[in-house]
Amino acid sequence: MKVGIMGAGNFGTAISQIISQNVEEVILYSRREEVAKTIREHNYNLDYFPNTKLNKNIHATSQLDDLKDCNIILISVPSSVFRQTLEEMKNKNINDFILITASKGIESSLKTMGEIIQEYYDENYVVLSGPNFASEIILNLPTATSIASRNEENLKIVKEVLETKEFKVEIIEDIDGIEYCGIIKNINAIAYGICEGMNINENARFAILNKGFNESKEFISKIGGKKSTLDNLCGFGDFVLTSISQESRNHTLGMLYGQKLIIDEKSSGVVFEGKNSIMAIKKIHDNYSMNSAIVDFVYDVVVNQKSPKLAFNDLWSEICK
Repeated sequence: MKVGIMGAGNFGTAISQIISQNVEEVILYSRREEVAKTIREHNYNLDYFPNTKLNKNIHATSQLDDLKDCNIILISVPSSVFRQTLEEMKNKNINDFILITASKGIESSLKTMGEIIQEYYDENYVVLSGPNFASEIILNLPTATSIASRNEENLKIVKEVLETKEFKVEIIEDIDGIEYCGIIKNINAIAYGICEGMNINENARFAILNKGFNESKEFISKIGGKKSTLDNLCGFGDFVLTSISQESRNHTLGMLYGQKLIIDEKSSGVVFEGKNSIMAIKKIHDNYSMNSAIVDFVYDVVVNQKSPKLAFNDLWSEICK
């Protein structure tokens, strides 16, 4: 079996190391030929994991044609280029494969990655989401994740391709819920990070974390998912890890806002999916006439540039309602 990975970034590189343990060949695609060439010649992705040698059956490329005979293709690119990636694949007549999306985010059109996929391919795609830091996956440390799909056979195949002794996979039955879990957890991570950046005490921070978790359950239910999905790895596990860990980019983003520091995303090269998602999620809440103290808090600070202190005061007044 041959598996393609679209995106030789943090997660794409790390998950290729896992998958390569179970299949004959992994094709790791990078838009940048210099990255692909370095991996081909030295088996290292120097941009992300300069100290970790990649398995020999991972072959890097910058040519989309090399993905044409892959049985499975996993997409791990920022949500901002997700549609473009699918268009490029379709234009190259890359078809007849099982598609896995590990990308988390939502378009300004309010479409999730799964909804975008269905514009180009069928509805049998698989969503992968969980408490999965690439820095630990690449080292083969114990990790677990969730997958969901409308196609049971695809789920079985993907589970076999992903699962190793250290990397465990749970199957859940809520494809809408798993996608939105991956979106809203980033917003909650920003909220928690803002509070930490402001030096808000831990009692209050965890009350806010709890508030966000409960509001997320209501949100998932409203958009057609299952509240119980939040009890899985893609829910509670990813929610807490992304919110409180110093490894979390969106937690870091929140801290910068809480400290009133300038954030230059372009020069840093870091993608903050939560920042890209907050306006879309706010629109969905408004469309459903839903109230969310956490979403309003992040929206006020990030979009309206409201003082974090004033925004926190508004949030705290809603904490037990």
